[in-house]
Amino acid sequence: MSAIWNEFVVEPHRRLKWGFLPVKRVVEDLPEDAAESVSSGVEGDEFDGHVTVAQDLKNNGNNIETLSDNDTDSRAGLEKDQGIQEFTREGAVLSHNGAVATTTPAPIEYEYRDEADRKWWKFFDEQEYRINKQERSHNKWYSWFKEGTSFEEKKLILKLDVLLAFYSCMAYWIKYLDTVNVNNAYVSGMKEDLGFKGDDLVHVQVMYTVGNIIFQLPFLFYLNKVPLNYVLPCLDLAWSLLTVAAHCRCRAIRFFIGAFEAPSYLAYQYLFGSFYKHDEMVRRSAFYYLGQFIGILSAGGIQSAVYASLNGVNGLAGWRWNFIIDAIISVVVGIIGFYSLPGDPYNCYSIFLTDDEIRLARRRLKENQTARANFDSKVFDIKVWKAIFSDWKIYILCLWNIFCWNDSNVASGAYLLWLKSLKRYSIPHVNKLSMITPGLGIVYLIITGVIADKSHSRWFAIIFTQVFNIIGNSILAAWDVKEGAKWFGFMLQCFGWAMAPVLYSWQNDICRKDSETRSIILVTMNIMAQTSTAWISVLVWKTEEAPRYLKGFTFTACSAFCLSVWTFVVLYFYKRDERNNARENGIIVYNSKHGESRPVVEEMENSSIVDDEKESSGSHDEKN
Repeated sequence: MSAIWNEFVVEPHRRLKWGFLPVKRVVEDLPEDAAESVSSGVEGDEFDGHVTVAQDLKNNGNNIETLSDNDTDSRAGLEKDQGIQEFTREGAVLSHNGAVATTTPAPIEYEYRDEADRKWWKFFDEQEYRINKQERSHNKWYSWFKEGTSFEEKKLILKLDVLLAFYSCMAYWIKYLDTVNVNNAYVSGMKEDLGFKGDDLVHVQVMYTVGNIIFQLPFLFYLNKVPLNYVLPCLDLAWSLLTVAAHCRCRAIRFFIGAFEAPSYLAYQYLFGSFYKHDEMVRRSAFYYLGQFIGILSAGGIQSAVYASLNGVNGLAGWRWNFIIDAIISVVVGIIGFYSLPGDPYNCYSIFLTDDEIRLARRRLKENQTARANFDSKVFDIKVWKAIFSDWKIYILCLWNIFCWNDSNVASGAYLLWLKSLKRYSIPHVNKLSMITPGLGIVYLIITGVIADKSHSRWFAIIFTQVFNIIGNSILAAWDVKEGAKWFGFMLQCFGWAMAPVLYSWQNDICRKDSETRSIILVTMNIMAQTSTAWISVLVWKTEEAPRYLKGFTFTACSAFCLSVWTFVVLYFYKRDERNNARENGIIVYNSKHGESRPVVEEMENSSIVDDEKESSGSHDEKN
């Protein structure tokens, strides 16, 4: 118990500047060989009868981290005094004085694949060139962790799940609670109190979207160059104050609320790509999306309770009180964010991660081939932009995301307006019934995330959701059906959103090799997609056509179909790139029918290692 108290309370408090401010952690990387041992897949704290570096550094890491980068002699002396013991792992040895001596490393074991008789259906094997057969065998669908994951790595992942995934869920919950409450407020008296007419509701929604789009533009350049653990909570506090004012002048305030919320969605997706591996990311992104569904679900429940208990208190209508309560909750969540969000592995501000866990997070990035973020890089580098616009990714992914943002009818409020049009439910009852679809959405989201990560088939997870999405919107577009069929159609509406975490996680993976490219394409595709909804919603989701949105439901079904088809285009380009990089993933591909013989690469790999060691030794001597 004392160890837990020390790790999660005492040590985190010591890492705060002035007792309350998280600052950037200065953590030196271990030599490459030592880093591999820290992140090895060995269970427990020991292997081969030797103590791991991770365990040793845990005992003296807090002392070492207080030294500046220039205190080399002091750091080496401290390591020696602490008695870091030797270890052996894949040819690496750490001596008692902290120096690293390398022996001949074990040759890399490649998996050879002759594509002479490759079957046509292998096209649908998404991870064909990404993971080998041995790696596949470690991925059990019923296990949260990959088989063979070390105790230290499991501990790190669980910490990240709480600090990043769980907090992001809370943050998205409160943001979507505010967004959806406009629809709940509209059917709870706001329409009459503010004199809304015609298409005023959809115009208010568009004002929010426009503000959101405009203020995403700066993050084309700064998303991977600013400490997001400061930026996001500050913006949360700003828009929470505006939420209080939203009950007074809804139209103008919604624009600025959208502006302050602009980078949140992008930033969390970017952070997931900075910490999680490709077969871990969808489940965490899905957990983030739970906040969206919980926001819709709780919005109805909170509005119902507030309307019943506070309507008329101090002369304020129930829907006005709802905005005030939302703001109070969001302030609390924003303050927690300063201490929960960890930054990224190379620009880490977390007070809860140890030095070894930060090193391990960096090592995981390398294993996933994810490039590090650099706060010191140029804000606008013309070479980066040339590379982006000469590649397929920005064009294919932007259109893909446009289909994604237009494949759902949830944001239109169609379900709520249909319930109200039945004229058989009271306002509190309408708000309670609004909780059904997001409740089902949570189930859809969990199923989709598990399918994507554990089956290593993100394309199938997307197609799975869109089949049901197309069925539901087709029923609603027909409209002239039994009421039970309409209920069934609306119950499927959240399938449209269930694939979103899969798409954004896949984008992170596709662009993982360059941090700048990853952030720019992420922002660009989001701006393009959201811009399309701003003007399309005015055309196909006109409030005066409620509750039968013939154009809206038809357009949504068509978008879902196009999304499904375009997913196979993305799969083609993704697999083409991964085939070119197969060697980095431990896979050697050749085709004997084309006269290609099995390559011999072990000699080249060993030669490359020797050259690297000579270069490293020369650099070390020059530095000394």
